[in-house]
Amino acid sequence: MAFWADTKVMVAGGAGFLGSWVVDVLIRRGCQDVFVPRRSDYDLRRREDVERAIKHANPDLVIHLAARVGGIGANQARPAEFFYDNLMMGAQLLDAAHCAGVKKFVAIGTVCAYPKLAPIPFREEDLWNGYPEETNAPYGLAKKMLLVQAQAYRNQYGFNSIFLLPVNLYGPRDNFDPSSSHVIPALIKKCLGAIEHGEDEIVVWGTGKATREFLYVEDAAEAIVLAAERYDKPDPINIGTGYEISIQELVSLVAGLTGFEGHITWDATKPDGQPRRCLDIHKAEREFGFRARTPFEEGLRRTVEWYKERK
Repeated sequence: MAFWADTKVMVAGGAGFLGSWVVDVLIRRGCQDVFVPRRSDYDLRRREDVERAIKHANPDLVIHLAARVGGIGANQARPAEFFYDNLMMGAQLLDAAHCAGVKKFVAIGTVCAYPKLAPIPFREEDLWNGYPEETNAPYGLAKKMLLVQAQAYRNQYGFNSIFLLPVNLYGPRDNFDPSSSHVIPALIKKCLGAIEHGEDEIVVWGTGKATREFLYVEDAAEAIVLAAERYDKPDPINIGTGYEISIQELVSLVAGLTGFEGHITWDATKPDGQPRRCLDIHKAEREFGFRARTPFEEGLRRTVEWYKERK
């Protein structure tokens, strides 16, 4: 509490899905000065806007969560935007923070940065042992450049920047827009929409054989704030649960929680994405004491209820 009471924080992307939860955690920790640069006021792809935001906030610590994100379909449709926007936001924000004398920079990467066929569970040491899965490689590589930049700036300038690798996130406040949402909100929307319209079938991309690991968004926010407070090393750190589930099992869970009892059709002409995802999570617990607390089915239930209340 004392640490955060005396720390001024700028949360880039603090109005977004994950960012809003990070701001909530910071406030609970006693942070008195949190600045969130709004997209309408600051385009973080533009250097002058980045510098203006940092000058306004005068932060001790920057948490960089701003990103262009989306599911497989969005990544396939707009790979150039996913690469350029994420690369420019990260590179300019980190450099401007260093130039302004910010004490610490927390960079958020993505599980999409891992090689397509990395051994399970994904260990941080395997991050460079292959090319990412093709459908989201531009996004994954753009975010991965933040790690390169963070380590380079630490080596040359002594700049304290850390890099975290969260797995797929889900939870209340997620994006439910079918054109850009990830798998869990997309499935929830499909199931509830089918019930609402009296339909007895939903169509799901892929074969259902791919596996994923999911982290409840509030747990992710806790991890980021813990790392910001306690972790100061150059090595990347995984943030996850270590729990792997197939998309087929996920669909059954979501159907049960939403009350959808119709037929599930798998569209195998659409990509599965990365074959498997599951993180080795031991470093996060060892380095800054993070362990996810929310059981997966409970997190799903909360997400379904949140969406139903606001739909």
